[in-house]
Amino acid sequence: MLNILENVTCGSLEISFSRQIPYIIHTIITLIKIAVPILLIIYGMLDLGKSVIAQKEDEIKKGQQLFIKRCVTAAIVFFIVTIVEFLINLVGGDEEANINSCLKCFVNNDESCIVVSDSKEFITLPTPTPSSNS
Repeated sequence: MLNILENVTCGSLEISFSRQIPYIIHTIITLIKIAVPILLIIYGMLDLGKSVIAQKEDEIKKGQQLFIKRCVTAAIVFFIVTIVEFLINLVGGDEEANINSCLKCFVNNDESCIVVSDSKEFITLPTPTPSSNS
């Protein structure tokens, strides 16, 4: 059976939540990590192209500076999750295992999410089996 709404927890916390919440947050973070840097670089290239077409030295210089700023911003957006994980590891203290477990549960949507087995309020669907056409 495939559990659609199984409850999970992270670390040794007593908070239980739906498995869909970490999945949705993971999907949003992944989209932001990919889409925002790509859009920033595209907009930077368009601005630089406009300034080159204008053929004015000062506009070209402004376009180059804006393109570099957008590239740096794109790199920061891409690495922000890694930076936050590093900072949490530095400041974590005694609760470091719980914090890292929850962070990995929501950001990576991996095995750090612990399935709560005593919950009976979940929907189960039969696992699809490949049909054989003979």
